Amino acid sequence: MARVIGAVVVDKEACKGCSLCVEACPQEVLALHMEVNSKGYHYSYMKDPDACIGCSNCGVVCPDTCITVYRVKAS
Repeated sequence: MARVIGAVVVDKEACKGCSLCVEACPQEVLALHMEVNSKGYHYSYMKDPDACIGCSNCGVVCPDTCITVYRVKAS
């Protein structure tokens, strides 16, 4: 089976820092950033992009639908 590489894109301004995506990530790819967005929330980001498998758990649990997950087969 081909290895899948994932990429998570977070809309920083829409993220309210609830950390549900961080808890849902089986690879511990996501974390809350130390910086805050314009609304004062710590937003989610990919702290370990190389570990992402593109499972989309983060996007499914996000209550604000501010996460998009892309998947690519690794060659």
